[in-house]
Amino acid sequence: MLTILIAAAIITGIGLVCGLLLVVADKFMAVPVDETETKIRECLPGANCGACGYTGCDGYAKALAADKDGTVATNLCVPGADAVAKQVADVMGREALDVIEMVAVVACDGDCNATKTKYEYQGVQSCAAVKMHYGSNGLCTFGCIGMGDCAAACPNQAICLDEGVAHVNANLCSGCGMCAKTCPQHLIHLMPDVERVMVTCSNHDKGAQTRKACSHGCIGCKKCEKNCPNGAVTVVDNLATIDYSKCTDCKTCAVNCPVGAILVSDFSGIHRAK
Repeated sequence: MLTILIAAAIITGIGLVCGLLLVVADKFMAVPVDETETKIRECLPGANCGACGYTGCDGYAKALAADKDGTVATNLCVPGADAVAKQVADVMGREALDVIEMVAVVACDGDCNATKTKYEYQGVQSCAAVKMHYGSNGLCTFGCIGMGDCAAACPNQAICLDEGVAHVNANLCSGCGMCAKTCPQHLIHLMPDVERVMVTCSNHDKGAQTRKACSHGCIGCKKCEKNCPNGAVTVVDNLATIDYSKCTDCKTCAVNCPVGAILVSDFSGIHRAK
């Protein structure tokens, strides 16, 4: 019995000493906490998407808290939009700035009705894995692989797969850009959600070759470029591109596209849709 009591006393003593050491260490080795950084971090959504240009929400909060001359903008959190920008500005004691709301779009319309696969892939169901096999399993090597890596990365469940191609539900998209970083084909881009026209192709091959690979692919015919009244559309490296600073959403380019590679739609993101 005495042996048990001695053992218990030793263990209790060790516990008390360790507890005391932890208290002392917490007092003398504590890292000072920047209250401003903490308040800013509480304002941010916590998506850690990096859309602000920093290493997640912690990185952005730290940069803002350390900013003494106002060089770090308070409106860089795209997913948080104007509401978060105002909260951050209030903490910093600055004037609230407008956020340019963004939305993800998939520059590919090559579904199973428009193109075909060149071989049957059997392996890990991942776009990144397929990409390692000769670039892609589709006739169009620029097209959507369709394994859903982007859908898995989306924190808002805004992306689905339909007939082999990823589609973004703009009304659920916060513009975090995580899908764009995930896509091994680099087909997903962010654009201001006020725009209403986009090119749904990423193929840079010559028209004849593109036509063989996909019936919805841009063939570089330049009809969109020639008919645009504002000079907003140009064909670069066999692919139509839109300069949104000149685009007035007149839809002329879409009307004149012989393959339907230009889409007109409402791309309002989750913040505007609300």
